[in-house]
Amino acid sequence: MGAYNALLVHGAGGGAWEWNLWRGVLEAHAIAVHALELQPSPAGLAATTLQDYRTQVSDALQALPHPRVLIGASLGGLLAAMSTNQADALVLVNPLPPAPWHRQLPRRDWDAVVVPWRRNARLASTRDALCDGDEAAAAFAFRRWRDESGSALREARAGIEIGRPACPALLIASVRDDDVPPEIICAMARQWQADRLETLASSHVGPLLGREASDIARQAVAWLNRQSLRR
Repeated sequence: MGAYNALLVHGAGGGAWEWNLWRGVLEAHAIAVHALELQPSPAGLAATTLQDYRTQVSDALQALPHPRVLIGASLGGLLAAMSTNQADALVLVNPLPPAPWHRQLPRRDWDAVVVPWRRNARLASTRDALCDGDEAAAAFAFRRWRDESGSALREARAGIEIGRPACPALLIASVRDDDVPPEIICAMARQWQADRLETLASSHVGPLLGREASDIARQAVAWLNRQSLRR
């Protein structure tokens, strides 16, 4: 089997742009990168469900030749875990956890039909959310946040039943994360008998957009290379 084909799935309120730093690292190591841009359902963002997003991930992954690595962050990590039976390797970055670990998440209320992250975006709050990134990263992200489906978020946080991944899995956690505490990632990795990488990133989006992002991506590549040697 040759080098991996990687499908990258972004988090809620983000886009394929979140993976720009990872793309450069992966492509430098001969991994073909396909960064998925999740789309609202034809009925609009307010009617978009978690299953709509899951179908997009599944269809995009099936279009890629083996060996396939599925890489997801935050909500995209949960979506990736839901499609793991189609992948040859799985990398989850601060993923929203499935059941039963969802009960340990900090409380968030997503009562809105559409969560107005684009409309309410502020550079100051983006800086706070990306405390381990530089000013350029914060400005770049601030201009690109998008609104999100409240329904999809509520479904994700309600607890999705997922079995242990059948393929090799790496779970990546920030050392400090107010959205998905690293203790949850540790418990998931232990239960799934997956590998775990605790990083120096100190925000939820830091492993993708922060100062440590490129090094974290290189560590993920090194892990993938070890899986290739075992195949």
